[in-house]
Amino acid sequence: MSSKKKNFARFGMAAKGAVYCLIGVLTAMAAFGQGGQKSGSKGALQYLAQQSYGQVLLVVMGIGLLGYVFWRMYQVFYNPGEFEDNLKGYGKRIGYFISGLIYGGLAYYSFKLAFGSSSSGGSGGMMGGIMSGSNGDTIAIIIGIGMAIKAIYDLYRAYSGRFREEVEEAGMDQKEQKLLINAGKFGHTARGLVLGLMAYLTLKSGLSSGSNVKTQTDAFSYIQAEFGSVALGIVAIGLVGYGVYMLIKAKYPSITVASLR
Repeated sequence: MSSKKKNFARFGMAAKGAVYCLIGVLTAMAAFGQGGQKSGSKGALQYLAQQSYGQVLLVVMGIGLLGYVFWRMYQVFYNPGEFEDNLKGYGKRIGYFISGLIYGGLAYYSFKLAFGSSSSGGSGGMMGGIMSGSNGDTIAIIIGIGMAIKAIYDLYRAYSGRFREEVEEAGMDQKEQKLLINAGKFGHTARGLVLGLMAYLTLKSGLSSGSNVKTQTDAFSYIQAEFGSVALGIVAIGLVGYGVYMLIKAKYPSITVASLR
């Protein structure tokens, strides 16, 4: 990968990190009664739209998210990680492809907000049309299973020590390594829990003929209702940790390369 392409990919990781930091901060503030609101990815972008120079911020974020899409698609089609032609290898590449599509949609939404749309980012639109069809329940169940697999993978990443090896090989000093490892472990755990709850709620919806794919905001509301505001605040801070992990990861090219393996 050329240096320009690598920098574009790193910009993408930084943009993803910024989104997670915003999600975590806004949700933590809501949990602890300091303003803010329980917020998913679209909610974070809507928050940017309300700020001074919001249009500029949204355009920069949209370009950054396209960088993340580029990185994922590069992993899919150029296979720099040299994944084998087996079920595990194809599964990883399919996962990267789906991730690229999701962040591509988020980039589109960012540009849409920047250039005149005041859409609230609800559950309507194309996804709403798909879910209202005759196969809506089946689609919800498939998406729920996909979320569950991703949640398990995030928890595996947090506790298997694999991402720790990537950090230790990056040429960082011990303090930086410790910060990144702690942020990564806490952040992957928090994201895994949120995805797991999204999977549970989506599967429950599909199995009961509700045909709804649940969002991060739904998961946050569930955590607050079942476990209280303190638990929600801890999870939200964990998502900030994940955002910090992505921001630091974007800074070090060697970690970027390791993540392509």
